[in-house]
Amino acid sequence: MLTEPMLAALWPHAADGLIAGMAAASQTVFAAAGLTSSTAIAQAMAQFSHECAAGTALVENLDYSSAGLRATWPSRFTPDTAAQYARQPEKIANKVYDGRNGNRPGTEDGWTYRGRGGIQVTGRGNYDRLGTGLGLGLVANPDLVTQPDHFLACAVRQFVLCGCLPFALADDLRGVTYHVNGGYNGLDQRAAWLGRWKAALAGPAAVPHGTVWLQTRLNALGAAPPVQVDGDFGPATLAALRAFQSTHRLEPDGKLGPLTTQALEAA
Repeated sequence: MLTEPMLAALWPHAADGLIAGMAAASQTVFAAAGLTSSTAIAQAMAQFSHECAAGTALVENLDYSSAGLRATWPSRFTPDTAAQYARQPEKIANKVYDGRNGNRPGTEDGWTYRGRGGIQVTGRGNYDRLGTGLGLGLVANPDLVTQPDHFLACAVRQFVLCGCLPFALADDLRGVTYHVNGGYNGLDQRAAWLGRWKAALAGPAAVPHGTVWLQTRLNALGAAPPVQVDGDFGPATLAALRAFQSTHRLEPDGKLGPLTTQALEAA
């Protein structure tokens, strides 16, 4: 499990109280969520380390310049509108997150439910789902996600809700990253963090059964063309998974969430 010296070495500038809170919670949180090997824990901690900058950026920074807005959301900002929103974080959040992830259109939900915590949970619907699973009133008090006593539990629970668990158990960094990020942004940095956490935890490797199972199942269900069963959640596997989801009237997001897993098992 995580210890205070380990966390202090890897997250030396973490927010006050965070290290002690995480070390205490780690005794039960990981096992309860199904992260049963040091490799799986390292996969989760690598993502948290990247997403919250090693405990120093617990709330999403939306202080974008005009150029930053255009680069980050090119379909949402023209040069003129970007200039009108630049350096106005609350206004930016309410525009880019309006009506998304359970946010109510035309409200302040974009700002209220901006990214927080170890995995940057975003959107009223995601706060509601996460809070319900943990018995926390996150819709009423979203800042609980960043509190030392709840930080690790919230991060790990959201990690599982995103569909990351089978990929973490299989030591598949690309698969985990896609389910956290919706793409592969920062993959090199996440890989570097993974190496650090594996070295710190220095435990036995997990038995691969996540991506290999998915690839085998997709092929058995007629993936065309068949995907290579290599344990790597790459573009071909992603495309085959999206095709399966479309065929079975699921959101084709390419994520191995609970509904998709159930459909794969039942098909």
